[in-house]
Amino acid sequence: MQMAVIGLVLLIVGTGASVLRTGSLDSLAPVAERVLPVLVFVVCITVVAELAAKAEVFRWLAERAATWGRGRAVALWGLVAAIAVVSTVFLSLDTTAVLLTPIVIILARHVGLPALPFALTTVWLANTASLLLPVSNLSNLLAATHIGGASEFVSLLALPFLLSVAATLLVLGIVFFRDLRRKYTPEPSEPVADQVLFLGASGIVVALVPALVSGIEVWIPALIGAILMIGLFVWRRPRALHPNLIPAGLVLFASGLFVVVDMAHQLGMTAVTSVVAGTGTDPIDLFRLAATGALGANAIDNLPAYLVLEQAASDDPLRLAALLIGVNCGPLITPWASLATLLWHRSLVSMGVSFGWGRYMLLGLVAAPVIVAAATLGLLVH
Repeated sequence: MQMAVIGLVLLIVGTGASVLRTGSLDSLAPVAERVLPVLVFVVCITVVAELAAKAEVFRWLAERAATWGRGRAVALWGLVAAIAVVSTVFLSLDTTAVLLTPIVIILARHVGLPALPFALTTVWLANTASLLLPVSNLSNLLAATHIGGASEFVSLLALPFLLSVAATLLVLGIVFFRDLRRKYTPEPSEPVADQVLFLGASGIVVALVPALVSGIEVWIPALIGAILMIGLFVWRRPRALHPNLIPAGLVLFASGLFVVVDMAHQLGMTAVTSVVAGTGTDPIDLFRLAATGALGANAIDNLPAYLVLEQAASDDPLRLAALLIGVNCGPLITPWASLATLLWHRSLVSMGVSFGWGRYMLLGLVAAPVIVAAATLGLLVH
């Protein structure tokens, strides 16, 4: 609700300022044309993910991971990390933060291991594994139109993605070295409540994955997937369908940010950000832009940081990739740096996991520079 109110205020302020400046709403048409497909995708993929969780797809994966871990904490942790990466890459970072966090906490408690290594792995990878595909992060969707199609996007960011994930796991492995040496006894898995619903939802998710990287505009397969998933639940479990499945707060918040930042650009903000972020594509300039993106994300949240700095990237694919590295991999320090982090912490609190923001920020101060630097290095060999 708070996010919806803030978004509504931003939307009113930005729209009002635009009307006062131009005398009409026509100046907002390009913004709407750009934003609408992105928001349709966000809504549809959220509905798909939420309903897949209700169909027990994610719980089944977590329980299989407990069995495949064969009683070793480090193996189980690796499997959880793999699920987090796949979920983030194909279903977005917010999906991973919202849906996977409670599952890994239940999983850790189920086998008698500390929940924190698994929970922190989930939220860090939700951010740092969101570089590979346009659908992985809202900022990626915005940048993809300037970088090219899905194949060009993947070609440019594949190595930074791999280095980002590797650096994340390295830092986590060092921090939780003792916990990851422990062993556990696997417990029997529970059967899914509705086998037809589970198989149908799993099939939709599996089919959606290649469709999202097929080159079709991503909102189209996401919309089809959402319609199919809703139809499945109408048939098998209609009571699970409710308006809260639609992330209205996130939609309003994102819409308000788009309008306000567009207004700021019209008032000359690009000249200011260019001075801070530089203009070139040599190694120093790319590191400078990535660092600026990371600092901006931790100061004002990753999405507005991207929007503020986007024009400073000058539509150059290498500079846009460096900016994405900063705003995707860098927001590990402040609580508000990423919406996914706030959603993750809310899950921790609701499930009785104690982890203060002070410790989170200290760990992030160590991890964020290492991960952003590692990922940026991947751009230099492109």
